[in-house]
Amino acid sequence: MQASAPSLATAAADTRCILTPALSPSVSRTSNRRRDRAVDPGSISAGEREVRAGLSTCLTRLWRYGVLLSRRRDVADDLVQATFVRALERANQFQAGTQLDRWLFAILHSIWLNEVRSRRVRTGQGQVDADRVLMVDGGRQTEAHVLANQILLLADRLPLAQKTALWLAYVEGLSYGEIAEVTQVPIGTVMSRLAAARARITDSTVLDPARDGVPSLYFTPLQRA
Repeated sequence: MQASAPSLATAAADTRCILTPALSPSVSRTSNRRRDRAVDPGSISAGEREVRAGLSTCLTRLWRYGVLLSRRRDVADDLVQATFVRALERANQFQAGTQLDRWLFAILHSIWLNEVRSRRVRTGQGQVDADRVLMVDGGRQTEAHVLANQILLLADRLPLAQKTALWLAYVEGLSYGEIAEVTQVPIGTVMSRLAAARARITDSTVLDPARDGVPSLYFTPLQRA
């Protein structure tokens, strides 16, 4: 039986959804096989120490982003677990003093894109551009918690690629350049998606920002880098 997709505001209250298949067995096996090993403190770089210390502070935000992409709580759990495993494995690549959350978002997004690609192959549909898959999946509509409850009504109607850009820009506060790094697309594509999302929202007759008190932040252009 099909259930409605969880909103990011209510997912913590055990909302369930069956819209998307679980992560591939290879992802789960890899996550289960690779655990944080005992490490000599003297051999840990500053970047590695920062990663280990900061993972827990990013957990909730990463999980919500996983829900936004997959529309399933269990898949979001797997995505976060796989992200933490990969982050620990590559902690020596992280530059201390830079933005850990941006780095982790990029890892999670990369894992999700790889899962989308492998899922298409497993189902016999061949290799296709992952962004096309995300756009199609976005047509199933999930709620996105974007700063205010009013915006939920409008963001819910956006394709997933636009919704993802909107989420990273106006909930997580990422710049054009940071969104491009996370989603692995050119800055121009990010700008196009945000412009399209804003146009669809402002063209809607459901809400009037001045009348209904919708935050005007999402109408404000972001810095390019």
